[in-house]
Amino acid sequence: MKAQLETMHQLLDQLAKRAAEVDRRRGEANAPLFAIQLFQCKGKLLTPCVNEAQGLLNVMRRDDEQGLLTEARATHICETLLAQISALQRELATLPLRKQEQATRGRRRQSIGELYQELAKHQDWERRLEDKLRDANASVDAASTPAVRQDYQKQVLALEQRLARCRQARERIESTISYRERKT
Repeated sequence: MKAQLETMHQLLDQLAKRAAEVDRRRGEANAPLFAIQLFQCKGKLLTPCVNEAQGLLNVMRRDDEQGLLTEARATHICETLLAQISALQRELATLPLRKQEQATRGRRRQSIGELYQELAKHQDWERRLEDKLRDANASVDAASTPAVRQDYQKQVLALEQRLARCRQARERIESTISYRERKT
């Protein structure tokens, strides 16, 4: 067991060095890099995720030294650690591909046809949101208690915000289409 723990420790040390390097170059991501089921830290950088895995390994080591490590707990911690290490390795291995995809995606322009399809989707979403908003407003009026009314009002507010974002996106697409059609 001690040999496997030492191997994991060395692997995590290597990952920590690479993660720190990548974090310095890339900076913070827009969203957490991994699912909450995998890393509790909701890290937008790799280093906190590696630190979490190292902490889990340290817990396992400590419990083993104190004789508190049951077979079931050891299995659970090992499975979690292996999943975390695999995820970190995949993230580091796919960095060049992701960078290449972003460069390609940045250069590619949507065709007019794709823009019209995107516009149709947004118009449909806008219509659906307007319907939901009407239903939610009717529910507010029909609410039987103040608590229920307040819940419906929160729904109305959320729907209004979604509808506003949808309309903004639709307007951006329409202006892109107009600009591109005038240009040709």
